[in-house]
Amino acid sequence: MRVASALVARTPQGEKPPAWNDQAGLELEGLAAAWYNTANGDYFQYVRRTIDASLGAVGNAQSPGTDDPRLARQLLLLYRVTLAPQYYEAAKELQHRLSEHCFGPASSASSPVPQENVSEPPCTAQPFLAEYAAVFHQPRDFAPLTRSFDLWQRQIETSSPRSGPASAAAHSRDTQLAWLTFALIDTLPNYPHDDPGRVDLIARFNRLATGFLAHQDRQTGRFKDWSAAKTPLLAPTACLLIYALEKGVRLGYLPVSDLDPAERAWHTISTHALRVAADGSMQLASDPPQSAAVQGYVTNLGPLLLAATEADHTATATQARGETVMLDAWYNSQLRKNAAGEMVSFHYKWDDWSDSGYSLLGHIFRNHGAMTETLPSEPTQKDLSRSQFYLIVSPDIPVKNPNPRYMTAHDADEIAAWVKQGGVLVMMENDPPNADIAHLNLLADRFGIHFDDVLHHHILGEHIEDGRMPVTPDGRLFHESHTLYMKDTCAISLRSPAESLFRDRGDVVMATAKYGRGTVFAAVDPWLYNEYTDGRKNPHIYNEFDNFAGGEEFVQWLLQQRPR
Repeated sequence: MRVASALVARTPQGEKPPAWNDQAGLELEGLAAAWYNTANGDYFQYVRRTIDASLGAVGNAQSPGTDDPRLARQLLLLYRVTLAPQYYEAAKELQHRLSEHCFGPASSASSPVPQENVSEPPCTAQPFLAEYAAVFHQPRDFAPLTRSFDLWQRQIETSSPRSGPASAAAHSRDTQLAWLTFALIDTLPNYPHDDPGRVDLIARFNRLATGFLAHQDRQTGRFKDWSAAKTPLLAPTACLLIYALEKGVRLGYLPVSDLDPAERAWHTISTHALRVAADGSMQLASDPPQSAAVQGYVTNLGPLLLAATEADHTATATQARGETVMLDAWYNSQLRKNAAGEMVSFHYKWDDWSDSGYSLLGHIFRNHGAMTETLPSEPTQKDLSRSQFYLIVSPDIPVKNPNPRYMTAHDADEIAAWVKQGGVLVMMENDPPNADIAHLNLLADRFGIHFDDVLHHHILGEHIEDGRMPVTPDGRLFHESHTLYMKDTCAISLRSPAESLFRDRGDVVMATAKYGRGTVFAAVDPWLYNEYTDGRKNPHIYNEFDNFAGGEEFVQWLLQQRPR
């Protein structure tokens, strides 16, 4: 990613921004998105160094920009990834202050958004407040969040000019509506599926997207102002719209037909608006050129980087649209206390962003348009019928969970029947000291796959050589060369109809079997958890492995197994 690398190279030490504003915040949001697209740990470390340099000002109410919602989002990201309490404390403080601005001092689901705030600057903190409410289980916050979007749009429509000179274009009605659209797409993924406001926000998002697409030049892809002047929106505003549209299609909120005009707009921006100097520095130029009064706005690379992170997925964004990847939370149901004192599910879970989580694997699935869900109960054919893929990972043993739930013959019957009808089952085991093997074999044996109760690829300290697994592409699963890393695994024995997909030093590491119309995949390790996938762990040692790239090929292979 040229833009991300250019940002990191610009201030390699990650200094505190001169002021917290949209330019500084969007650049960090773009880098965070680029990190999750590439597993380049340098991007994450840049964000962390920048935030660490700013933490001293967060507690000072007089510091300019300390209530910036984009700073708050980065604090929440850092807490979720590192679990360090200082990020939680800072995010909690900002959540309190931003909630008061958005909802009033007595904010709750029962208190309406104060009408007298119509003349005040609108609340733009919804993406952060929604994520905070989701992470720390505050469902009552979603109702006022929903109302705040209505208030924000009414403020735009009643107080903003519909036309004006070029120097005012950066803050025109349509630019503000673009920011509203951008906020919606980053808020919606955190809404509970059963929250009534979610339907309202999806409808609002669709109306705004339709409005902008209706004012797009079909030949050039440029978005135009809705006013009589029909002037093109500035390049940064267009980038935010491209990001919102492409992400909206990928996540299933917008029709697939909206992807083509968004791609057309992206081609125009990336071809004509990006300026690259001889020294490699970059600038997002305005189109048409604007006065010096708004140059600080139009040189912002953050919107460009955000748009680029979505443009990277357009080829696969709808590949698994309408399909669901279900992750088990019954056989592996471990809990830990978060910084707020709540007991929360973790360990190989979609919403666990720390070393132990599967958040990055979930991101890879969603990059293909799939939905990711969790099944907290014992699986039945009825439950599994809502999904096309089902993952069981490292089932609990008493040392990991004092009340483990073991696979039973009845459960195996239900899962096998679902596979036979066309489901894709993924079983990722672990080494014997860390996972139940005997009971999972009640299921695995039905497909000719047997997990052996042995410890292989054992790692002591930083002696990582025993975990190194070179992949020679043979077209069965992998089409590219990789060097995978797996630490402390079991092994697999096979009988018909199962067959090996990947071996290391004679061991079967990955296997598959056809069963009726369905497919089974098995691995000796949960090898795609964040610790060895997201690029942050001791880059001098672990960056020689590419579990992330291997994981992208693995997901592609899984999607191809679904009966059509």
